[in-house]
Amino acid sequence: MASESSFDIVNKVDRQEVDNAVNQAAKEISQRFDFKNVDAGIKWSGESIDLQASTEERVNAVLDVFKDKLVKRQISLKGLQADEPKLSGKIYKINATIDAGITQENAKKLSKLIRDEGPKGVKAQIQGEELRVSSKSRDDLQAVQALIKGQDLDFAVQFVNYR
Repeated sequence: MASESSFDIVNKVDRQEVDNAVNQAAKEISQRFDFKNVDAGIKWSGESIDLQASTEERVNAVLDVFKDKLVKRQISLKGLQADEPKLSGKIYKINATIDAGITQENAKKLSKLIRDEGPKGVKAQIQGEELRVSSKSRDDLQAVQALIKGQDLDFAVQFVNYR
């Protein structure tokens, strides 16, 4: 009797990689000529990231630099939630967060997709902020991974615990 194989679909972000992206962006902002004398900066504020500059265009440029650093560190921009620039005194600020975990709603969408379009005999089960996919056939599991990679999802996914 073949044993059941499985993997988990998750949305995890490596906090250290995000921290490295913040530090690299801060270093580039401090060295670039177009950011001189505009009070541009980026830093952690609890679980969120604060970006600031003296004009709306410059704070959006700081956000672009940060996005560039995230992409270079292979962190999906689908998880980045950035507010609109807000004027705070003389400085424009943007508050950004990185989402982690799959919401119940998104997990249900993925589960329905797997049921409707995936191979028969594949089971998807929601477990908190992740989705466990199991089947007797490893080929079916790989077909499910290909199916999900081919979708244009509005959130990032990774496949872990492949057994």
